[in-house]
Amino acid sequence: MKGVFTQIAGSALLTLGALFPIVNPLGNAPIFFALTRGLTGKPLAQLTRSIALNSFALLLASLFIGTLILGFFGISVPVVQVGGGLVVVSTGWALLQRPDEDSGERVENLGDETNYMRQAFYPFTLPLTVGPGAISVAITVGANRAAGPAERWPGMTGLVIGAGVIAASVYLSYRFAERIAYALGETTMNIAVRLSSFILVCIGVQIIWNGVSELLRSVLAR
Repeated sequence: MKGVFTQIAGSALLTLGALFPIVNPLGNAPIFFALTRGLTGKPLAQLTRSIALNSFALLLASLFIGTLILGFFGISVPVVQVGGGLVVVSTGWALLQRPDEDSGERVENLGDETNYMRQAFYPFTLPLTVGPGAISVAITVGANRAAGPAERWPGMTGLVIGAGVIAASVYLSYRFAERIAYALGETTMNIAVRLSSFILVCIGVQIIWNGVSELLRSVLAR
């Protein structure tokens, strides 16, 4: 039994170690607040809960069936990295170009609750929270899990626990993003948003380069 708990803990820690720095809920909190400033109370709680659940489901899908889905459509992980990296670069660039006076744009100004809840998956979950980098890493982690029946369920349990912890951190970071913003101050928040947006662009470029490098290696190896 001790060995089972060790396997579960090891799988959970592997998932957290590989995915948490990429998902980076705390780092994304300033961007989330800039896009949803003015949204409070129950609507904000519903939105953040939906994003957390979407993130959890997307991570689980990538961990457990990501390779099967890609194989079904004949898509390789490097192609996902290139395509997803372009989306990340586009999102980060749009945030960089946003004037400071627009950073307070409220989600509710875009329409009713149904309208902003539609944004819970795109762009708030994908690519802002669980982007192509996290998806590709999750697919890799899931593909390398133990294949034997006796070793499979502890590893799968650890993957679920790790994804759950990440989803919970997403909820807490986004739910209390306003408090984090007020603690930092307006000027610091604007700097944080710009810096986070620039880092997002750099992450996108890195993801694209990783995908292109793998594609070039596969071509040169023939």
